[in-house]
Amino acid sequence: MDAPAPAAPNVRRAALAFIFVTVLVDVMAFGLIIPVLPHLLKKVTGGEIADATLWHGLFATGFMAMQFIASPVQGALSDRFGRRPVILISNAGLAIDFLIMALAETLPLLFIARLLSGATSASFSTANAYIADVTPPEKRSAAFGRLGMAFGIGFTVSPVMGAWLGAVDL
Repeated sequence: MDAPAPAAPNVRRAALAFIFVTVLVDVMAFGLIIPVLPHLLKKVTGGEIADATLWHGLFATGFMAMQFIASPVQGALSDRFGRRPVILISNAGLAIDFLIMALAETLPLLFIARLLSGATSASFSTANAYIADVTPPEKRSAAFGRLGMAFGIGFTVSPVMGAWLGAVDL
């Protein structure tokens, strides 16, 4: 009889948990702002819904364009410098973005912060590569499934949290 395979080292479990939380936070960077941004933009642009709607479209386009540009860049940087440093820098940039968004009172500063959010939350490719690097082939599909779960939870829960927090204080 074959002996059971040894359990994954704690380092690997911790790394997988960290990647799970990273993907969750990256998706939350997108979802938390969805219910809040229209009201925030209406307030910042002087209360005109037409102006706020235009800016909301520009903010969403800017965020997605930065994701489109930054994801392969982060992937290439992670190939050259390592997955961990790129993910840590991405997380630090996202934290700085959250701080700027919380304190910004002008439209240009909010827009710059949203572009920064798009660029720094584009670490999905690096997170996937990290999972592939540290997970044995026979456990890889389960690990990618957990990563998909983090994405799904963040995408589902974060707009609800954003609406709740937006009701507390814009």
